[in-house]
Amino acid sequence: MAFTTTLLAWSVIDFGRTMGPELKNAVRAVKWGSDYLLKATAVPDVVFVQVGDPYSDHNCWERPEDMDTSRAVYKIDKNHPGSDVAGETAAALAAASIVFRSRDPAYSRFLLNRAVRVFEFADRHRGAYSASLHHAVCPFYCDVNGFQDELLWGAVWLHKASRRRVYREYIVKNEVVLRAGDTINEFGWDNKHAGINVLISKEVLMGKADYFESFTQNADGFICSILPGLSHPQVQYSPGGLIFKPGGSNMQHVTSLSFLLLSYSNYLSHANKNVPCGETSASPAFLKQLAKRQVDYILGDNPLRMSYMVGYGARYPQRIHHRGSSLPSVQAHPARIGCKAGSRYFLSPNPNPNLLVGAVVGGPNSSDAFPDSRSFFQESEPTTYINAPLVGLLSYFSAHY
Repeated sequence: MAFTTTLLAWSVIDFGRTMGPELKNAVRAVKWGSDYLLKATAVPDVVFVQVGDPYSDHNCWERPEDMDTSRAVYKIDKNHPGSDVAGETAAALAAASIVFRSRDPAYSRFLLNRAVRVFEFADRHRGAYSASLHHAVCPFYCDVNGFQDELLWGAVWLHKASRRRVYREYIVKNEVVLRAGDTINEFGWDNKHAGINVLISKEVLMGKADYFESFTQNADGFICSILPGLSHPQVQYSPGGLIFKPGGSNMQHVTSLSFLLLSYSNYLSHANKNVPCGETSASPAFLKQLAKRQVDYILGDNPLRMSYMVGYGARYPQRIHHRGSSLPSVQAHPARIGCKAGSRYFLSPNPNPNLLVGAVVGGPNSSDAFPDSRSFFQESEPTTYINAPLVGLLSYFSAHY
């Protein structure tokens, strides 16, 4: 939720001017997320990070209206640290404060002050929430990449939102300690490295922060690592041209990495610079085209002629891994559907009765094949963190192409 909110806010900050009448909906979506995070951080030195038991929830296939599984609430605190989730929450609140700086100054200040408090908690009580709450969050929601990147990520957004010297000094001091140069081709809810480097690089390329130059070198390295034709074991391309990273829901990588490609291309354009990659170089125009190619693939320009956004185009996923979409609505089936009674709908070969319009699923495999089956959750499950980066991408390309 926090990563989703951060990316929605970043989309509004960088691409809001191209959103037209949809801008108000994007801002409303940011506020929905920031309001939630304010509630989750209302108690000092505590962040409520999860509602529900993941084992019992995953064991049932039932509608939200019928859920009777445990609604246990899990928190991190001084004795059970979670710098990863707290750092991302601070980043989300700080990013949202920028969105509302001129729209609602009082709300913006409140968000920023809360972000400062949450970040101080994250930094003072260091540790991974996967260690503190292992029984509750693993294996479903483990943070496998550590908490160091989220601390830097939170500091970068606080630097951007507050312009306070303390965050600039924190970033410079902790660049190596918190491993800003690690896994630079990763960006998602569990790993912020590429995002950190691209976000800080904007200031360098605008000529405002030479002391962050090493982050721009990392950002250039990120770009080079995902260019097609340059061999890199962590990033591949399907025969149809889709970015593919092994493990998990692939479309989260496609949308997040494409968002960074587009953002960085804009920063480079302002500085009139290219990215040097060995004997070749990548221009801003090429990076934009690469990002657009990924968006076009998602929307149906692919070997299967399948749009991976539900409800968009002539052909799209019909059996997505989503309880509310796959089970009959309360209006169509007023009687309760119990925990295991919903299994027959999960196993049904029929299309889902309720369209989750706009949702983007995990997408095809490395050979561009897509099973369109609820049981293949890595391919057929939609998530907010797949959709969030796509908001900025779609707004930009709809305005410029």
